[in-house]
Amino acid sequence: MVRGHLLVFTTLFAALILLHIPYLSLPYFWDELGQFVPAALDILKDNAWVPHRTVPNVHPPGVMAYLALVWKFAGYSVVATRVAMLFVAAAGVYASFLLAIRLGRNVPGAPAFMSIGLLIATPLFFMQSFMAQLDMPAMTMSVVAILLFLDRRYAWCVAACTALVLAKETGAVAPALFGAWLLLRERDWRKALWFAIPFIALAGWLFVLWRATGHVLGDPGFAHYNVGYSLHPVRAGLTLLRRLYYLFLADFRWIGTIAIVAGLRRTRFFRTTEWLIIALFAAGHVLLVSFFGGAALERYLLPVFPFLYIAVAFAWAAMKQPWRRISEVALMAGLFTGLYWNPPFPFPLENNLAMVDFVELQKKTAEYLDETMPGVKVASAWPYTGALRTTELGFTRKSYRVVETNDFHEKNVLDACKSDPPDALIVYSRTWEPPWGLMGSQWVVDLLRKYYDYEPQITTDRVQTVLGMSPVLRWEQRGQWIQVYTR
Repeated sequence: MVRGHLLVFTTLFAALILLHIPYLSLPYFWDELGQFVPAALDILKDNAWVPHRTVPNVHPPGVMAYLALVWKFAGYSVVATRVAMLFVAAAGVYASFLLAIRLGRNVPGAPAFMSIGLLIATPLFFMQSFMAQLDMPAMTMSVVAILLFLDRRYAWCVAACTALVLAKETGAVAPALFGAWLLLRERDWRKALWFAIPFIALAGWLFVLWRATGHVLGDPGFAHYNVGYSLHPVRAGLTLLRRLYYLFLADFRWIGTIAIVAGLRRTRFFRTTEWLIIALFAAGHVLLVSFFGGAALERYLLPVFPFLYIAVAFAWAAMKQPWRRISEVALMAGLFTGLYWNPPFPFPLENNLAMVDFVELQKKTAEYLDETMPGVKVASAWPYTGALRTTELGFTRKSYRVVETNDFHEKNVLDACKSDPPDALIVYSRTWEPPWGLMGSQWVVDLLRKYYDYEPQITTDRVQTVLGMSPVLRWEQRGQWIQVYTR
């Protein structure tokens, strides 16, 4: 039995590594670069659980401690980081497979294989599975916790929930649900109390963070952006709509949504206590990440995807041919297309291979600096300044003095460069804004200005006129660009 489980897991892990071979040495992207990898290096090199290479915040140190442990034995490298995260992703796929088998005992065919096939083919999963971020580990531990709870292995479930909340604080939805279920539905207050342990562990981290920083959430700016800012009624409402769109419509998932709606009417597969618990978890998680988290990134939804695809696979099992086969092929094709195709509106570049273009442009520019302007003072926006400040993050062979511009709004760039004049300014596309996209609509721009502080990036003319710097290099790659100015 153990040998069989090990064989399946090893096969999944090997398959994910093979699929990601072109990206194993890809330098870090955005939050990896600016937050999670520096925080993990603080643990590895300084035993500092509250980071000092980056701004400390509420995110627990579980994933960063895992990476530090891997680097301690394997040596620090980008490749080691990527493989370590793929290991976690493989564990998540395997746990999803076991859950699908458990839930599908009375479902014809082999829907468990289809459910994990859809998961692996999803652009968001594909990208996040090798990235050093928190949401893939949160997905893995969420599935493990659900599986253990359904099997009534409560002690192990408490352990999984504790690991979950120490990976990402939003994982608190799971122990809250399980404790409430045991208390209200099963009247077992003793076992319900066990699920206070994850909250005690999370409170312990917040206490450590408060003692080190003076703020319970680590940083007042982070707290405002992810709580006060995101709770604005317009932003919260639009974020919830965006969540529902991405889960049930984007990347051709509307095909799976139609199948689920039909399956709810035609089959009894979903009319079980197990599915009620899963639905409550999914709804609670979606609501939590809609109302908290200023960036509203799609990766926050990852813990819901395994359950969504299990539901789709079960619904297909009840469909008749040829519609079942047609919808399976169409959804798979849509997911594959979504890996390469960008929508006509701004989206997080980490959702698909646009992230690779972004990183490759920044890597190429860092190499250009190494060759032509070593040691100069460079102005740019976070997180690229972190890539230039140190050689540890995979971009440059030399360290540079940097001037932070915060973003590329004209006022911020001019203020930063006038107060601390740089030798070079690097401006790059931070938002997907194709000329044929929705950003061409004045109504959309006005909405973003009013509720999301949107401002166009500084123009070349203003850089030349006000700062006296001229463009010396511009690279473009599939709709993204980066430009270097010097004096």
